[in-house]
Amino acid sequence: MPELEQIRCQRAQILMDADSLLDHVFFPDSGVVSVVAVYADGSIIEMATIGREGCTAVQAIFGATNSSVRFLVQIPGSAAKMSSAAFTRAMASMPSFRSVMHAYIQAFLEQVMVSVACNGAHSLKQRLARWLMMMRDRGDDDRLQITQSLLAEMLGVQRPTITNAARELEGAGLIARGLRQVTILDRPGLMAASCECYQLVRARLAFHLPKTYE
Repeated sequence: MPELEQIRCQRAQILMDADSLLDHVFFPDSGVVSVVAVYADGSIIEMATIGREGCTAVQAIFGATNSSVRFLVQIPGSAAKMSSAAFTRAMASMPSFRSVMHAYIQAFLEQVMVSVACNGAHSLKQRLARWLMMMRDRGDDDRLQITQSLLAEMLGVQRPTITNAARELEGAGLIARGLRQVTILDRPGLMAASCECYQLVRARLAFHLPKTYE
């Protein structure tokens, strides 16, 4: 605990950028952090999300000194901040902490693999429903402070395309769109509209982290 600093995370805040020094690890207590790939033209696409079940330490566990991805706050909240040096010491001296981190790594990598498969196997409407459900699970709020432009970036499509998919979900009474906000109206219905990847990711997180993903 003495090694942790509690911080507030604002929407669209970059906790760590690609190619920057990996000098801290962040453990979200609330809110959601997106792990995004950054391309040469400045475009980004989401690879995975991190909520209270995880942390930004995947690369640090393997001894990396620089981040290859951007950690972007998607939903504001709080987090515990820890220096990479303290994290390394904790991994070496606390077997229980090391065990939890290794379990999280497995869950995180499986989330990434499912996301890759999902992008090729399922429709945008299904992927959007899955993404919104995952945000809801981590944020504990039916009102998601998110813009359609950012949705398009995260899912790797053009804004008109994401607008059409969101309009379908709204027409079915599952969500309501507002200014910089999406409200989930029917969680069971949105879950049914999602692809099976949503339940698969939840199941893998629950398997690897049964105590932290209740």
